[in-house]
Amino acid sequence: MCLVLLYDGATRTLRRTINRFKDRAYGASWRADGKLLVAGGEDALVQVFDVESRSILRQLRGHRRPVHVTRFDPDRLHVLSGGDDATVRWWDVTSGKQVSRWDGHTDYVRAAAPNPAVAGAWATAGYDHVCKIWDARSAESTLSVNHGAPVEAVAFMPSGSLLVTAGGTQVRVWDLLAGGREIACLANHQKTVTSLAVSGYTGPTSSAGPRLLTGSLDSHLKVYDMSSFKVTHIQKYTAPILSVALSRDGGQLAVGLADGTLTLRQHTHPRGAKGRAPGDRRPRPVPLTADSYRYFIRGQSSKAAAEDSVVQAEKRASLARHDRLLRKFQYREALDAAVSAGQPAVVASVLEELVARGGLATALGGRTAPRLRPLLRFVRRTLNDPRHTRQLVALVHVLLDLYGGGDSLPAIAGELALVLERVRLEVLAQEELMRVQGMLGPLLASAVGHDE
Repeated sequence: MCLVLLYDGATRTLRRTINRFKDRAYGASWRADGKLLVAGGEDALVQVFDVESRSILRQLRGHRRPVHVTRFDPDRLHVLSGGDDATVRWWDVTSGKQVSRWDGHTDYVRAAAPNPAVAGAWATAGYDHVCKIWDARSAESTLSVNHGAPVEAVAFMPSGSLLVTAGGTQVRVWDLLAGGREIACLANHQKTVTSLAVSGYTGPTSSAGPRLLTGSLDSHLKVYDMSSFKVTHIQKYTAPILSVALSRDGGQLAVGLADGTLTLRQHTHPRGAKGRAPGDRRPRPVPLTADSYRYFIRGQSSKAAAEDSVVQAEKRASLARHDRLLRKFQYREALDAAVSAGQPAVVASVLEELVARGGLATALGGRTAPRLRPLLRFVRRTLNDPRHTRQLVALVHVLLDLYGGGDSLPAIAGELALVLERVRLEVLAQEELMRVQGMLGPLLASAVGHDE
């Protein structure tokens, strides 16, 4: 299928169709805030989409064969992809550039999952029977376990210390704190296990800990109690299961079948839940929270009564150009727009936002001498303003780190010399002020003593 379909879990209706693919699409996954979606494909491209407009924000090129695995990192700024070229690649969404390439697999990469308890830790697995744990900061594998069969899916338990791999007819559980020791082998399926999902839902109607859900080509979905590794529930479907997913609150279950069917099931609460009669099976109303679409459209169809007062909505102020560019992660263009506006307070606020996002180096990198000069001129004019000195000093430090030994240094040497002269004059002024302060101190002390 050369498209991605997006469904509303509350209304069970199709909301979006993304058909910007030249060939089959694989491994689509959401960013945590639900605003962006990433997907691979048969054409070896990794593409990032804006969900509302369905436009392509980034096309990440580097894989040489089809890409079946794409996942957003929890930091929302990076994407991990794995393909049939046996490589795993780490991308910076902001710049659209490949940060690192992770070599280690010897066959198709088919699964990946982030560790929920350790930032930058990922598990990848594939048809070489091996699951590897990676540190994204060093781009190195820290641990490998052999599943014994081509691995179709991988998942972490909520604590981050247990890793689950699925391949062949078996599901294996590994203790990472014990150096990757296998602690359980679950062999309850008759055909290949294709998918895993972990439920960490423990609410007022749940008396158990996390559950592991497994889907298989034998058309069965099985639920395991991870404290005993026993099957607690079994669900039979009409076709082989290819994928399983749970909503964040564990309230909805989505299962994709080989015949093209997507099934959605609502979580049912057990009998005797708090506030219910033991035999009452009426569906419990689902509370609206800010993580659901219906929360933001509630009340739109309501009509005002005769005694109601109608308040006109204020027209939303249009965003400045640098704010629009920041929302699109175009850090370099956002900084240029702020500098061209010529308002020090605006530039300082943009610099603070870039530092908070970890994007200052991205905004300053890849510049030629003509694009560096406006920045240095702005620094020279504004450096003596104590309200913005801290941000500007940080900017100059990053500039020197990036271009201190490069070819651009001679071309901007004149501007740097002027900045240095401004710093020297500021130091002299501070020294003069210190002398004045030293002279005023005794005079003020004498005046206070005379008054007493």
